[in-house]
Amino acid sequence: MPRHLLSLWDFTGKELTAIINDGLKLKKESAAGIRHTDLAGRTIGMIFEKPSTRTRVSFEAAMYGLSGQVVYLSGRDTQLSRNEPLKDMARVMSRYVDGIVVRTFGQEIVDELARYADVPVINALTDRHHPCQILSDIMTVIETRGDIADRHIAWIGDGNNMANSWIEAAVRLDFRLTLACPEGYEPAATIMKRAKAAAGDRINLIRDPKEAVAEAEVINVDVWASMGQESEAEKRLKIFAPYQLNAELLAAAGNDPVVLHCLPAHRGEEISEEVLEGDRCAAWDQAENKLHIHKAILRKFIA
Repeated sequence: MPRHLLSLWDFTGKELTAIINDGLKLKKESAAGIRHTDLAGRTIGMIFEKPSTRTRVSFEAAMYGLSGQVVYLSGRDTQLSRNEPLKDMARVMSRYVDGIVVRTFGQEIVDELARYADVPVINALTDRHHPCQILSDIMTVIETRGDIADRHIAWIGDGNNMANSWIEAAVRLDFRLTLACPEGYEPAATIMKRAKAAAGDRINLIRDPKEAVAEAEVINVDVWASMGQESEAEKRLKIFAPYQLNAELLAAAGNDPVVLHCLPAHRGEEISEEVLEGDRCAAWDQAENKLHIHKAILRKFIA
């Protein structure tokens, strides 16, 4: 049976560290002009019900950079839009490609595809998890701060799929994580409960963003209304306004923290223009690192 990347829970800290280290190695080798041919003759199918610029381009460029091929399918290009059973799609796609990269809404979609696929299924985003993004974010932390173990990471804003995956990463990689979320917008309760049982006081959920960033070495933010939540945008703007990462909140942080944002950024909402364009922000390196971590992921699961 193939191994899938559905969430970070499914891997040990050692396994996740190996993927991140391979991403760092691939980045250095690419900068040195070394060409990689690990996936020559292999093909991935990319099924994207949720469109994306960075995730699509970085996965495609990663596969081509490993000398492989890509078939891209939007939601309207697949039988998903015509209610074909997922188990049928998984079994047919497995006859055509060597791996399936999925960006969709419900976690149950990637879970069922993985249950019936004979090739690896990689979760490129669901409403519940975003494992590939978090691995590239942690790669960026290591580049800027060194080993992530015992570091203090702050998450400010919505307890969304990114927050869920950061919680899982904190359990596996032994860093401290403080999340500041408004009431009613917390991370998934089941994930938080499991994480607290495993990591105890290393992971904490609070309300006050200033308290969350006080000792943080990394501050992470994301949009307040994710794709599919557009009808809530106006309501969320009011609720999340105190959680904007701006100069005032950054001034409340010690340890000269690194600022992360997975992009796209809504300037003037979750992050100010000044902070996004400031010298503490590593969002552009973070975006580049998606390419290298996706190479590492594809090399691990498909080679």
